[in-house]
Amino acid sequence: MFASLIATSAFAVAVDGTAEVVYGPPLAIQDTNTGFGDSNLGQVDYANGSELDAAFGGIDGGFLYLVLAGNLESNFNKLEIFIDSKGGGENRLLGTNSNQGGFLRMCDDGSGNGLIFETGFEADYWISPTCGGAPFAMYVDYVVVGGGVGYYLGQGQAGGGGGGALTGGNAPSGGGSLGVLASINNSTVAGVAGGGCPPGAGSGAGVTTGFEVAIPLAAIGNPTSCVNVVAFVNGSSHDYVSNQVLGAATGACNMADPRSVDFRQQPGVQFFTVCPGLPTSATPSTWGRVKTLYR
Repeated sequence: MFASLIATSAFAVAVDGTAEVVYGPPLAIQDTNTGFGDSNLGQVDYANGSELDAAFGGIDGGFLYLVLAGNLESNFNKLEIFIDSKGGGENRLLGTNSNQGGFLRMCDDGSGNGLIFETGFEADYWISPTCGGAPFAMYVDYVVVGGGVGYYLGQGQAGGGGGGALTGGNAPSGGGSLGVLASINNSTVAGVAGGGCPPGAGSGAGVTTGFEVAIPLAAIGNPTSCVNVVAFVNGSSHDYVSNQVLGAATGACNMADPRSVDFRQQPGVQFFTVCPGLPTSATPSTWGRVKTLYR
């Protein structure tokens, strides 16, 4: 099924929560201090605040690669990642979607509300990591936006443990994970500071560690050109949107109830674009093992 994804490469990306040089410069940089706390633990797993400092990405070797640099607080805050990779999709999240992982908390509750994206962005897929517990673990959910299926992709580790593999998922392929690889590195204490409302200007420049994911293109509709992505930090029940968005919601306070969020009202463009190619060709270092799941 996924034989077309196999590529020969001189460079292997380690899915470990770090944007290696192969990613090139960031595609988006945060310009607003976080309203969700500035983590100062410096640990690869646990964090006591959430921020999105920068976005890195590329499409290569049959995968969409993303690094959302920053911290995801280990209190089960959610990192919401929406991908616009094909025609159609939803500009406003409707109540007909799967409720995998509590997704419907962001969608129309029947009153005509529901999170609204930037003009021109129509979400097709959603991937959301969360983390915490003792021992620490990361968990990843997935939904085909627009009334499609939803799956739990499994549990992963920090710092590239397990090679980024997710285990225990219920998807019908890829050992339950659709072949998605993911890891988190919460160690940064740099990037934006903590802020109130208004939060004040900050900069996420220079941060290269955070959440990393390699998504088989087959899991996002097999796009053949650029895709648009928006990422933001949300509360533990997908119920309280922070001001940490990439592309940056310049100067915004925390946005609160996701059903009332309208990204069209925020300054700037509330998504970033990822196009085919990386400065150096890349395939996941664990691909040889993952591809056997599809034979």
